[in-house]
Amino acid sequence: MLFIALAAGLLHGETRDKAILLNVDDAIGPAITDYIERGLDKANEAGAEIVIIRLDTPGGLDLAMRSIIQAVIASPVPVAIHVAPSGARAASAGTYMMYAAHIAAMAPGTNLGAATPVQMGGMPGMDPPEKPAPPGAPPAAPDPDADTGETAAEEEPGETVPDNADAMRKKIVNDAAAYIRSLAELRGRNAEWAEQAVREGASLSAEEALDAGVIDIIARDISDLLQQVDGRTVSVQNAERTLSTSGLIVEAIEPDWRNELLAIITNPNIAYILMLLGIYGLFFELANPGYVLPGVIGGISLLLALYALQVLPVNYAGLGLMLLGVALMVGELFMPSFGILGIGGLVSFVMGSILLFDRDSGNLAVSLPLITAVSVLSAGFFLIVIRSLYASRQRPVVTGAEELIGATGTIAADFSSAGIIHIHGEQWNARSETPMRSGDNARVIGRDGLTLLIEPVSEESSQC
Repeated sequence: MLFIALAAGLLHGETRDKAILLNVDDAIGPAITDYIERGLDKANEAGAEIVIIRLDTPGGLDLAMRSIIQAVIASPVPVAIHVAPSGARAASAGTYMMYAAHIAAMAPGTNLGAATPVQMGGMPGMDPPEKPAPPGAPPAAPDPDADTGETAAEEEPGETVPDNADAMRKKIVNDAAAYIRSLAELRGRNAEWAEQAVREGASLSAEEALDAGVIDIIARDISDLLQQVDGRTVSVQNAERTLSTSGLIVEAIEPDWRNELLAIITNPNIAYILMLLGIYGLFFELANPGYVLPGVIGGISLLLALYALQVLPVNYAGLGLMLLGVALMVGELFMPSFGILGIGGLVSFVMGSILLFDRDSGNLAVSLPLITAVSVLSAGFFLIVIRSLYASRQRPVVTGAEELIGATGTIAADFSSAGIIHIHGEQWNARSETPMRSGDNARVIGRDGLTLLIEPVSEESSQC
């Protein structure tokens, strides 16, 4: 019977003789979400005893963080999050993930916290709006130097008019505080400090977090973690489970090509480059139909960029400034304005690039050296290369019937109004308002069907 039970367990992958290790050492984004969700699925299929997420993150996107937390809570396999190695951190989104884990562990010399949410799309360097005074507080003294030129409307006692931006910020912070408190209550951890981490940006070291009841253990490495959690009881899908982690085989799951691709295209720097390649490629294709290659590369790049932009904290004012900058630089080519459109387009393009992503969201921002390099190249591209292409379109026609206009030929025989002219090795009917003599040079000034309209050319002009 024991042999049959063991065989059945092997067939169903329920021997629970392994621990799955996932390594996260980047900002929390779509690629990390996909990696963790697929890792949890593989751990369940393999019948793992526990999943360990080794974490080192500066934070990340709220949507990606919530997707990970939902996957962790719904996982049939217990999840331990270990902030490691020493020097690592679980800041911002990482703190929420720690509170959601079945086991929260940290290595010595690590920290967590600073979980205040950052509203996307704000202007860098903007000061937060002034908070309204609480009810019953004495009104602020008027500034004697201020001269508004108008009389303020009287307000009812106790009434305050909240600023829209401040109200939105309060809603975001309150929502985040309630969310992390619910996670703390779910796992039986310190809910008061969790709220401080959101409202005040508080942070703790590993030892302080253990004393405050924020984490469960301090573990030097994976082996130490498995040894300490052996025999610990956790709640998994509303059922109590006692962990048996002694002697487990640790199997690391590395990101596959799908995760690598998502990580590449959702990198703000790569998304920025892909968007510019898409714009340039489509512009080349529209300016020179039939080349195909610029259109194909531009179309693929633009679609990949649009996918990345939909999951990144994009400031649409910055995106609009970038597109306006490109339009102004293109306009400089066709409507010469002594450089005003070109300079204005370059300034708009640079400002839009800086504002494109929120620079307060961890490392989810375009690097300034890249913006500088691309802006210089874009300026040269639009103001030099495309200007040369546009100038080539203004050159005289060198093939076809239109090329005859302005060409010079020789009169075949005397005539007063109509005759024959030899031009480009061909013989054409010609008509002139001036009588022509055989051997005279004449210039084509127009065309009427198969008859050329000509005028005499002086010998000085022909010699020149």
